[in-house]
Amino acid sequence: MIDILFEDGEALVIDKPSGLSIERPRKGGPSLEDHVEQLKMGFQRPPVPVHRLDTDTSGCLLLARNPKALKRFNRAFEERLPQKTYLGLLSGVPAEAEGVIELALAKISSAEKGWRMIPARKGKPSLTHWRLVRALAGGGALVEFKPETGRTHQIRVHAASGLGLPLLGDPIYGDKASGPRTMLHASALTIPREGKPDIVAEAPMPPDFARLAGETSEAASTEADG
Repeated sequence: MIDILFEDGEALVIDKPSGLSIERPRKGGPSLEDHVEQLKMGFQRPPVPVHRLDTDTSGCLLLARNPKALKRFNRAFEERLPQKTYLGLLSGVPAEAEGVIELALAKISSAEKGWRMIPARKGKPSLTHWRLVRALAGGGALVEFKPETGRTHQIRVHAASGLGLPLLGDPIYGDKASGPRTMLHASALTIPREGKPDIVAEAPMPPDFARLAGETSEAASTEADG
């Protein structure tokens, strides 16, 4: 079962578990399609993801419940209206307490490493605000990220190339052995709507994330709320 964080006639926000792909992987494995019947929740149409989260990333994912809503939400994302908050566990502690990372990102591919995103002058612009929440006992850090743009792997590249501190467990931009997965969690999402209340959702830290962050599940929920 997938936890529902927000529900009304045009939208669902779910707490996507890590390891769940939005689209069916070519090699097979679990995907959002496996939960279609649960997520219909009495509607005839299955809800459709409006944006993307990497398979490893947990947390807030917006789904549109009809084509009209999907079109409206897509336009909101194109206009950068949603407010997205992520929590990441870094492999070290940033030198500053907060800042802004601005990099142009481009996609490259090679036979040995597959595809990845890299900073490149001719790439697409990307911007992320960040702040240090706290240093961790093991030498890492819990950091809050607020991306203004939504480029592929944006926060992962910004952590590794912008801060020089990759996310724990990141197999592409860091050290896969440093964590159980890429330690990134979409903790909060707010979508403004004309004529309707904002969509507001918050996802508590999942157990694997909370454990590395040095928190209990109860404390993690409080952290996400605060």
